[in-house]
Amino acid sequence: MSELKFPAHRAHLGIWEGTYRHIDLQAQEEELIKSHVICEFPGTDVFYRQTIKLTHPDGSVTNAGFDGVDRGDHLWFDTPTFVGKSWETEDGVVLLNLQRKDEPGAHFVEVIIMAEGGQNRARTWHWFKDGQLYRRTLCDEVRVS
Repeated sequence: MSELKFPAHRAHLGIWEGTYRHIDLQAQEEELIKSHVICEFPGTDVFYRQTIKLTHPDGSVTNAGFDGVDRGDHLWFDTPTFVGKSWETEDGVVLLNLQRKDEPGAHFVEVIIMAEGGQNRARTWHWFKDGQLYRRTLCDEVRVS
């Protein structure tokens, strides 16, 4: 029997709730957003699907979703707001490098680490624009289903 591809990605199957905390370079909070994230593996031409509901401090809601396509050693994403890829380490860390389409010159690198037991995860985004770091995002999430 062969091993399943992308086991670290697959470990994130389910529904996650938590917060996204944008901070500036002085570690001052810019915004705290509530998150509801669904991670799925449809098994069709789309290997991975993520659906996100973000609730902002003013009560406004942003809904987004994106699909990842298997490209051998990584997943490829191409959405209206970003393009890029994810891959995983032998130790189960998921990494992403995404170029922003909606913010020319900007990209971010994300690191996703699952806690022992698989019920909590931490995600950090490192935002760059024109070669300069300008923000970080700290995501703390708990699997609710």
